[in-house]
Amino acid sequence: MMGDIDDVVLNFSPASLTLLNVILCVVMFSIALDLRPDDFREVARRPKSFLAGFVSQFVALPALTFLLIVAMEPRPSIALGLMLVAACPGGNISNFLTHRAKGNVALSVSMTAVATLICPIATPLNIAIWGSLYGPTREILRATQIDPLSVLYTVTLLLILPMALGMTLNARRPDLAAKVRRPLRIVSMLIFVGFIVAALAANWAFFLAYVGQVAGLVVSHNALALAAGFTIATLLRTGEADRRTITIETGIQNSGLGLILIFAFFGGLGGMTVAAAFWGIWHAVSGLALASWMGRREPVPA
Repeated sequence: MMGDIDDVVLNFSPASLTLLNVILCVVMFSIALDLRPDDFREVARRPKSFLAGFVSQFVALPALTFLLIVAMEPRPSIALGLMLVAACPGGNISNFLTHRAKGNVALSVSMTAVATLICPIATPLNIAIWGSLYGPTREILRATQIDPLSVLYTVTLLLILPMALGMTLNARRPDLAAKVRRPLRIVSMLIFVGFIVAALAANWAFFLAYVGQVAGLVVSHNALALAAGFTIATLLRTGEADRRTITIETGIQNSGLGLILIFAFFGGLGGMTVAAAFWGIWHAVSGLALASWMGRREPVPA
């Protein structure tokens, strides 16, 4: 008989957490091999589109997540898991999906890069604000006593440092970066997927027992994220290619980072872990389906 999902802790060793950290660093390093300073200048060239993406991802999504939780009243650990995913930056596959959707890839890359740079501050800030506003999640935050500086350190070490190293290599040795870029990305993503599969296998009975409690919420949450991106981009009258980009960037979250934060600061709390893990599966499915549908038609030029 399975216990309450709020009390269950997954079978996940410290060695496994270290491996997950290394994998995420390699993934970020491989992505950064595509980044150049010009990608950040794209923000200055398209301030309206970047503003729409920033508001959608770091303001609207966390706020809408809070409203969804208030309306649905899920178990506290599940609620905090959804808040944590909403507070993370865009996911690693958003650039690929934007390309498939015939969106603005340069804008997607710049949004991912800037979101990654600001997430050491924005992610813990959003968790603290929205988590403390909802009574049940506030109790979890009090019990865990998260140190914002520790979150800042962890996110910086896992995301900012490998991104800086990848960009430096691309700038100084573009020939070497070009050779290792594609193989490294493929290998790192395969290892990451394999790791998630292995972690699920080790906790399969638990996952099957509780996934029903989060599946509907995660699907609704992801749909809300995609709708937020589309709506805000439409209200700010961005071009169609940019609107597709912002929609995907808001709906594809870095759930891998979310899992690391859950195991590092919340002890692998059951509901949070299942919510983040199912998000990692579902957003890839929904994102690929949406991008394929969008890509069937060329965007109207701005």
